[in-house]
Amino acid sequence: MAKQSEKRYSQYCRNNLTFNVIDSGPIDGNPIILLHGFPETAQSWQATSTILNQQNFRTFAIEQRGYSLTASPKGRFQYALTELVADVKSFIDLLGEPVYVIGHDWGSIVACELAQQYPNLVKHLTLVSVPHTGAFLKSMLSSTQILTSYYIGFFQLPFIPELLFKRAKLLSHIFLKNSGMNAEQIKDFQQYFIQENRIGTAINWYRSMPLAPISSTFKKVKVPTLFIWGNKDIAVGKKSAQLNKQFFIGPYQEVHMDATHWIPAQNAEQLSQYFLNAVN
Repeated sequence: MAKQSEKRYSQYCRNNLTFNVIDSGPIDGNPIILLHGFPETAQSWQATSTILNQQNFRTFAIEQRGYSLTASPKGRFQYALTELVADVKSFIDLLGEPVYVIGHDWGSIVACELAQQYPNLVKHLTLVSVPHTGAFLKSMLSSTQILTSYYIGFFQLPFIPELLFKRAKLLSHIFLKNSGMNAEQIKDFQQYFIQENRIGTAINWYRSMPLAPISSTFKKVKVPTLFIWGNKDIAVGKKSAQLNKQFFIGPYQEVHMDATHWIPAQNAEQLSQYFLNAVN
């Protein structure tokens, strides 16, 4: 790959879609791709980026498909995991060098799949809150995870979930607060997802779940990996976290924190330190 990382990026394109990127830190720093989850944007990495930038890492927080307003195609088939991974790979190809990858929530799923498909592009993988898909699915058969994940089934419905988020503001506030989000995060949700109307395309990530490639569901990851999980996470249960190590055959580290699901926004200093310890 030809190295093109000596320039700053605010956007990049793939298949007529334009993705926003928050590029920060020393321009010659070690590159880290940061992948957000639902319902957050690339802004959720701001605190983590600031810390990592001070440690000579250059961070690229990508506003992913359905979140960048200029990369929000219609229809759930446009949000298949293969497309989400290809979006990220195209940016790494643009940089022209292997990168560190940190993913949170849905970003963790994309990061894990990227490492499975293209291990040569990933120096080190960090998964935050959400484990390998195989561990998550396996836990549904051996714990209460299937009950905890009720909302995934609800999000399969057309139109209704986004209508509830838009019309039942109190209900969505309660849902997000119960998940562990703080007031600032809920305010950001109202701005980015309700006022700027990202909610429908963001939910399409869930509607595309049946399209995920079965071949990679239980495929093991070979790249060095750090998994960070919060013991107050109401979306991902302890059993999922405990099963995760079964799906990694490369160097693997695991941290269970006293934290909610929203570790990048609420525990940026700890997350950054765990990452630095793992890669140094």
